[in-house]
Amino acid sequence: MFGSLAKRGNYDADGNALVKEEQATYQTASNFIIEDLQKILTNVQNSTMGTESEEDFDNLFEDMDLNSTKLGKTPEARNEIIAKVLAHLDKIDFKLEHTEMDVLGDAYEYLISQFASGAGKKAGEFYTPQEVSTILSKLVTTGKSKLKSVYDPTCGSGSLLLRVAKEVESVSNYYGQELNRTTYNLARMNMILHGVHYREFDIKQEDTLEHPQHIDQRFEAIVANPPFSAKWSANQLFMTDDRFSQYGKLAPKSKADFAFVQHMIYHLADNGTMAVVLPHGALFRGSAEAHIRQYLIKEKNLLDAVIGLPANIFYGTSIPTCIFVFKKCRENPENILFIDASQHFEKVKTQNVLLNEHINKIIDSYRNRTTEDKYSYVATMEEIQENDYNLNIPRYVDTFEEEAPIDIEAVAQELKQLDNEMETTNKTIEEFCKELGISTPF
Repeated sequence: MFGSLAKRGNYDADGNALVKEEQATYQTASNFIIEDLQKILTNVQNSTMGTESEEDFDNLFEDMDLNSTKLGKTPEARNEIIAKVLAHLDKIDFKLEHTEMDVLGDAYEYLISQFASGAGKKAGEFYTPQEVSTILSKLVTTGKSKLKSVYDPTCGSGSLLLRVAKEVESVSNYYGQELNRTTYNLARMNMILHGVHYREFDIKQEDTLEHPQHIDQRFEAIVANPPFSAKWSANQLFMTDDRFSQYGKLAPKSKADFAFVQHMIYHLADNGTMAVVLPHGALFRGSAEAHIRQYLIKEKNLLDAVIGLPANIFYGTSIPTCIFVFKKCRENPENILFIDASQHFEKVKTQNVLLNEHINKIIDSYRNRTTEDKYSYVATMEEIQENDYNLNIPRYVDTFEEEAPIDIEAVAQELKQLDNEMETTNKTIEEFCKELGISTPF
């Protein structure tokens, strides 16, 4: 992006030239291009002022500090490294003429994922592993070829929204909200780099629970990987908020997991499906969470499936997680599907990874709604009620492995044989000790 922009001259957000085309060479640090590059970025942003796209490009590059000492201690050193980056970018064929390919956008997502894998706990703020994104995307697009809208209330870098689009022919509109300002900028860049027109995405920067920005809208597909057990205000004023009022209780201050679920269900269209990643505790924790969980199942009957994932598949945390699937109009209102995929993964160094075969097994089991020994089970509402609406997966999917029966007689014969062998060995040692003129050790 920046290599071609800098080489061709300044362009606006729609690709129209702002200044006369200029040639530049980036091979040596003698060509001082930091100031020119900063002007280009400023002109891209300023070109949208007074237009419909102004909000989407406003302060888009505010986190890009070209004079950061992390790039070099001196202006010359910083210029040299930036020049080298631009020179390498200029050599890449981005295949812009092939509309079905997205070299630039995919490269951007790859860099995000690589940074996430080395960023530890902070990675959870903006990136969901691709295999988890794939599962969520396939779940919410089941039975659909086109989507009017997709929404992520904790959208991070926006990669989950874009992944949903890969599962269908088209998505008309993308909606998201993100608390972190820098990550919000990443999401907007990600949309633009993936060729999503500014009229087709609406990403907002605010606290989703405290200050929702799409309150009057309903969405056909909703996906999310909210921060696990995040804190929120749980202010009693929310008991008059339509998102929470009908449940009778609020999610606890120390764990906002079900607050995110309630928020998402409020925004779910009647023909919509939502899939959300939650920590395992959401399956069985008591008090207010148990009350909300029971209301979702017994009164609203929206929970369609529960899927247990392996531990250690998210960056920065090793805890096991699960996926809740909700639907407003369920095809199977008399039961809930449970899938235990916690033992189906590939170990790669210190991280557990889901391969295509593991992903496909989850999706096939969900779509076919099958019961498979030690993997999946279709539980009736009566069974759920008997378990006091506790959704802990082992209550429904029996993964217990019986140990092979022990032949006591064979063990006794083996011990007897060992005694005989020890007696023979002791006699041999005793003879050796006599020959050496030393006392025996026993």
